[in-house]
Amino acid sequence: MIESRRATLQTSIAILTGAYAALIAVMPNRNSAAAIAAPLVIVPVCCWILLKPARWVGAFIGAAILLPPFPLALGNSGPHVCLAFAALGLFAGTLGLAEWRIRFDTLTRACVLLFSVLLLSVGFAAIYSGAAIAAASLARVLLFGIGLYIFFYMVYGPGASFQSPAPSLRPLFWAAIVSALFACVDFYYQLPAPTGFGPQYVWLASGVYRRAQGVFYEASTLGNFCAFFVVMIAVALTRPRKEVPVSRPALLLGGVVLSAALVFSYSRASVLNLAAALGALLFLHRSRIRSRRAAAWLLISIACGVAVSYLAFPSFVEIYWSRLIGSALYFFTYTGGILSGRLQSWQTLAEFLAERPWHIFLGVGYKTLPYSDFVGRPVIADNMYLSMLVETGIVGLAALLWFNFAILQTAWRAAHQPDRPASFFGAWIFCFWVGQVFQMLSADLLTYWRVLPVYFLVLAWALPRTREHSFS
Repeated sequence: MIESRRATLQTSIAILTGAYAALIAVMPNRNSAAAIAAPLVIVPVCCWILLKPARWVGAFIGAAILLPPFPLALGNSGPHVCLAFAALGLFAGTLGLAEWRIRFDTLTRACVLLFSVLLLSVGFAAIYSGAAIAAASLARVLLFGIGLYIFFYMVYGPGASFQSPAPSLRPLFWAAIVSALFACVDFYYQLPAPTGFGPQYVWLASGVYRRAQGVFYEASTLGNFCAFFVVMIAVALTRPRKEVPVSRPALLLGGVVLSAALVFSYSRASVLNLAAALGALLFLHRSRIRSRRAAAWLLISIACGVAVSYLAFPSFVEIYWSRLIGSALYFFTYTGGILSGRLQSWQTLAEFLAERPWHIFLGVGYKTLPYSDFVGRPVIADNMYLSMLVETGIVGLAALLWFNFAILQTAWRAAHQPDRPASFFGAWIFCFWVGQVFQMLSADLLTYWRVLPVYFLVLAWALPRTREHSFS
């Protein structure tokens, strides 16, 4: 009887498979056939991802930092495949609902408050700027929420059962190197940009060149991403080799590639971020002699990266170096030019608040300034603190400041944990977030939704866990 049922089942599967193949074969064109055949690939992949609770996080981050958006006119940069993995992550979180154990400490409260304030501001966006801009505002709030969801999922949800970050850190590091290397190739050959990209160019005597952006929407995101992993390399070099998850030659090679990509991004704010982060690292290890040797190796790696970029494109590196030096020397005497027009935007927003001071309490709606003329004209604030004040009010600015403080406090404590992996990740995210605090003065970092999940994942790894193994 059992053999008969098995034979019947096999025959049924064979018939269904043949019918499905025949349906694909009779499709009028390749696009239709591909659409019909897609479930044969998508369903098994989704099932494989859901077999382990943290697998979707790796799929999301890998897609976010290695793949460009689809060439479709939707949003600023077009839809991205990583959003499908985010949706799969929501499903995974629902499946493991019984495993959630959220502890409301300072950091979790700060995350919830910031997200709630951003979500509340969507209503004001609808009132002052209309439904279309409010829908875009909501989309940006939800994109920012992906990073927070990954943090909560990995710390308090089903992903908390994921014990050792060391095996995952190595592919993450190499994925970052591949992404930065592609950005260098993209810049050198000036490859065709994706459908949506930030129009950021550098004018040289030899022509007009688009700044390196890699697979991201704009060059500043690439620079911020590169600075993050250069900080990781710096932290790793201050540790004994048995505590480092990546080999020393790999770290130095990564420093060369990431530094070159950072130069080609032409981002001054990311260099400021990196400088502040390295200063925080020196303070963190001010009593350790090893930090001097680490500083030497890091400087050699960065110098090699700058040298490679100079050999590839000398005129570009020269003008970038002149721009950095000029920004430092003439910041107080030629502030308007150094800030690339930001002073005018800041003045416009200050005048708006002076004329309508009631908006300082609840704001005009998150991410409405660049797309609405409610303040008189569309304005790109290029200042996270000022834009939060105008768009979400004093409450939003206070929530952002508390959010930054909570991350730094949590990371500082993790950096001093006896658990070596937690200490490593704590030092990494602490130093980098010090740089983030400074870079927020000239960039809207909450909109870097494709790289923020990487940062929040490292923050999740920094929290003390009940494990006793190390990287070795």
